[in-house]
Amino acid sequence: MFTGLIEAVGRVAAVQRTAPGTRIRVETALAPDLRAGDSLAVNGVCLTVAAGHADTVEMDIGPETARVTTLGSLGAGQPVNLERSMRADGRFGGHFVQGHVDGTGVVEQVRDDGDAHWLTIGFDDALAPFVIPKGAIAVDGISLTIATLRARAFDVMCIPFTWEHTNLRVLGPGDRVNLECDMLGKYVVRMVEHAR
Repeated sequence: MFTGLIEAVGRVAAVQRTAPGTRIRVETALAPDLRAGDSLAVNGVCLTVAAGHADTVEMDIGPETARVTTLGSLGAGQPVNLERSMRADGRFGGHFVQGHVDGTGVVEQVRDDGDAHWLTIGFDDALAPFVIPKGAIAVDGISLTIATLRARAFDVMCIPFTWEHTNLRVLGPGDRVNLECDMLGKYVVRMVEHAR
């Protein structure tokens, strides 16, 4: 379980294609606190640390994860949002984020608004029941609030802190992002479907 509050922006140091999938090595200041078996959200995708080193961690990406998220197209040098799993005795901010991506979206527009920034993100019809105005959504693992909603796109506003401390600042039109809809909303939709 995660909160959508990014702890660090790491850098992909290496991507190695293997028979069962892909192994990535990420440079991060969090490395000394991570051990093999720990959960780490990478751009909102829950991965398991396979090996830890002084300043890097290694994780495996399975074929299905590579297909349904943006992690299959990661390359060396790319910045990635990182969050360790939530501690039971920690403060809870953001919203409930599982690290189980529902789909990908596409950045349609980035625009400035003083010190803040707006992103318009397009999404597939399959996610429509779970995306609501003023609702929570995780974009590349970042807990954000949907400001406005249209048929197949939504707008989120990023405050300067979020802009400077995540990988959003490197995104532009056409870039894909991982989307995880609010978990509580998904349960409500599922219960309503089965109550008919």
